[in-house]
Amino acid sequence: MILVTGAAGFIGFHLSQRLLLEGGSVHGIDNLNDYYDVGLKEERLKALRSHPGFTFSRLDLADASAVQWLFAGNPPETVIHLAAQAGVRHSLSHPRAYADSNLIGFLNVLEGCRHHGVRHLVYASSSSVYGLNSSLPFSVHQTVEHPVSLYAATKKANELMAHSYSHLFGLPTTGLRFFTVYGPWGRPDMALFTFTRAILEGRPIEIFGDGRMRRDYTYVDDAVEGVIRLLRQPAAPNPAWRADAPDPASSSAPYRLYNIGNRSTVEVLGLIETLEGCLGRKAVRAFVPAQACEVAATIADTDDLERATGFRPSIPLEEGVRRFVAWYREYYA
Repeated sequence: MILVTGAAGFIGFHLSQRLLLEGGSVHGIDNLNDYYDVGLKEERLKALRSHPGFTFSRLDLADASAVQWLFAGNPPETVIHLAAQAGVRHSLSHPRAYADSNLIGFLNVLEGCRHHGVRHLVYASSSSVYGLNSSLPFSVHQTVEHPVSLYAATKKANELMAHSYSHLFGLPTTGLRFFTVYGPWGRPDMALFTFTRAILEGRPIEIFGDGRMRRDYTYVDDAVEGVIRLLRQPAAPNPAWRADAPDPASSSAPYRLYNIGNRSTVEVLGLIETLEGCLGRKAVRAFVPAQACEVAATIADTDDLERATGFRPSIPLEEGVRRFVAWYREYYA
């Protein structure tokens, strides 16, 4: 059985659905918080519940006793930890939510894995950990010591916490740095979703800075494929790892880090133009000051992912946006 935390979330939903379609058994957990539309999360769960291999528990990972009960009742073989308090800008005004969910919650998951013989923990990190680094493309072999948001700091902390458990207890852990994942059933707080809604409603869209901010937009099916392939390869010690020249992406412990991205970068203005083409409507642009918690550009070096799994994300932005728009029009009628 595979335990998926954040199963009602965007990536968690798509990943759980893929595992179920392949005949797997998935136990999903989620606290269904109201950071964004709970109704959308409920609809995702409704779709997952149509599969006989899916079970669900509603609980908060920050509740240590509840997590202990979960692991003891039906110990999973593998854990995919995707639950987190998301949102870079939200962390400016709600910092404690990130400590509770992303730090305490992750610690409770690590303890559950440690005490119940979990064979492999795969967990979500983020491209935001690269922070002030401007050396592109971002590589997992670069150091990431300068986060520019609390959200990014908690994700970096997750990587450090995972390594300590890999080193101390031999727990295989694989961290995945996701790069701006988008697609059907996406998060309503993400740019593609908010832009689509505003354009269709005839409202201005807010563009931070001059619109030249660049992102590596990763279609959700590509992201899920990367997770599935790494899930089947539990992290192992790197025999070439050296303590006098440590590689941040591996260790003498069973610990690995990978980028999950599309290997390309697009300006926000380019995303808007692509979206306008799919919608057949022009956006009304409203430029607002950039925020200090945002990085200027992201692009993923996915060479390690390709070497380890043979997979290279490839769905182009135009195709991904077209699929999202088709879903959006159908879902919201």
